[in-house]
Amino acid sequence: MSQEKSPAEMTTAELEQLLASKRKKEQKEKERLKEKYEAEREHTIEYLFTNAKDLHLALARFKKEAEAHMQEQAKALQDYGALRSNSKGGFSIITKDGNYKIKRRRDTTPTWDERSTKASELIKDFLGDTVKKKDKELYEILLSFLAKNDAGDLEYARVMNLFQHQDKFNDPRWIEGLGLIKESYSTHLKAFGYEFQEKQPDGSYKTLSLNFSSL
Repeated sequence: MSQEKSPAEMTTAELEQLLASKRKKEQKEKERLKEKYEAEREHTIEYLFTNAKDLHLALARFKKEAEAHMQEQAKALQDYGALRSNSKGGFSIITKDGNYKIKRRRDTTPTWDERSTKASELIKDFLGDTVKKKDKELYEILLSFLAKNDAGDLEYARVMNLFQHQDKFNDPRWIEGLGLIKESYSTHLKAFGYEFQEKQPDGSYKTLSLNFSSL
């Protein structure tokens, strides 16, 4: 029975042959692990994606059902006289025991017409001529409220911060600018959103996570 040589006893050719054999085995093992990983990955993607599509379709169907039922509720509330005369479509319904609440929320898209451009010019002109010289920090704060988002539109929340300072100045440009901003703003109904809430032991309501916004 022949005894295997130790590396120290091998010739250069034998060492190279051994190294090549070892590399070949390592490469085969890498390929086996790669094939195993890719097969498991494909299975995971197919399984999860199939279930995700089923849930997406189920959620879309449920949204249609919710819209139909809540539209019926809106009509019933209107006929019953329980819907506010100034309501724009949003309302809530709740069970007698108070455990379950469903809200129909009015989701709107804010828009600013061409008057907002003139308004921004007037306000920036006034701020640069007057406020910047007296209070640079206040100037930068007020100017930031006119910053536009990535879509090139004014941000409603920021502009509302601007109106908190409307009584500080009586310059005609400031007054006219704020007036034009108010006139240029309007909202358009994008869709109705729905919230399903369950009462918790502490009396608060927890909203079920159902994202209808993209459906």
